[in-house]
Amino acid sequence: MIDVSMWETLEEMQPNVLKMLKNSIQKGRLAHAYLFEGMRGTGKKEISLLLSKSLFCTNPIEGYIPCETCHNCKRINSGNHPDIHVVEPDGASIKKHQIQSLQEEFSKTGVESKRKVYTIVHADRMTVNAANSLLKFLEEPTAETTAILLTEQAQQILPTILSRCQIVTFKHLSPDHLIQKLIEKGVSEKKAPIIAQLTNNLDEGLLLSNDEWFAQAQSIVVKLYEVLRKNPLEALVALQENWFLHFKEKEQIDQGLDLVLLILKDLLYIQLGKQNQAVYLDESSRLEQFALQTSGQRLAHQMTAVLDAKRKLHANMNPQLLMEQLVLELQEGSTFV
Repeated sequence: MIDVSMWETLEEMQPNVLKMLKNSIQKGRLAHAYLFEGMRGTGKKEISLLLSKSLFCTNPIEGYIPCETCHNCKRINSGNHPDIHVVEPDGASIKKHQIQSLQEEFSKTGVESKRKVYTIVHADRMTVNAANSLLKFLEEPTAETTAILLTEQAQQILPTILSRCQIVTFKHLSPDHLIQKLIEKGVSEKKAPIIAQLTNNLDEGLLLSNDEWFAQAQSIVVKLYEVLRKNPLEALVALQENWFLHFKEKEQIDQGLDLVLLILKDLLYIQLGKQNQAVYLDESSRLEQFALQTSGQRLAHQMTAVLDAKRKLHANMNPQLLMEQLVLELQEGSTFV
């Protein structure tokens, strides 16, 4: 039996992208270069692989769906097809020599056919010299060569490169879709909603669901909010005794701030009678009590403060000073009504 599940799965995630590629393949009107742009976890890399298989599959279903069982499909899945090349950052960036090696490879005749496909992952991380080398490559496309550039930051790519690519935007996946997939994979119905707010990626979501650090992080954040309702000194002590010991790396602090933001959103949903949109399902009874003791205006002020703290964090402000300032600002907006 021929397996079409991968195409169907990705079609669920990105129906517009798959429809466009299907039409292009069936009409023989593939672009020489594509730029797949969108958030992490939206299926860009998977669909670039799917497109490669569609072009090389010896037994495509309906002329465009890779069979997944022929020799070419199997080699592409294992990363061993001689006419398909993937370039990824060497360390923090993609270097000029990597693009030059790609050009040398593509100056040769295809090993098994004239067709060649290359994918550049994190294309926004090319050095200036690498980008200029690629530009020359894109300016002289051959009929049988397809380039696929993947990025989460299209604005970081040279406009001259963008102008030579067909830009394909991958839409943000709905949290409901991810919640359903997480539950299908065994994540509890109470855990899945909060995870789906923090990542767009199923694999990352599954890792979070089994991460003891993440479970403790949620507990620490709820306790911090609870202490915020008392007095400034106690909240600052909680930072020293709990927060700073747990949230050490910049990425961890950023995730902690996201968890604080989700609590504030939940409180607002509860006040608006939209409890079904809340995600801290394990804390619903406590949050309903907290929601009675604040106002929508104060919650809006607090959410703005958290978003501002996230901006300062990415601008490399000292994390300890940032959190101390945030706690004081959150308390200014948390007086009971």
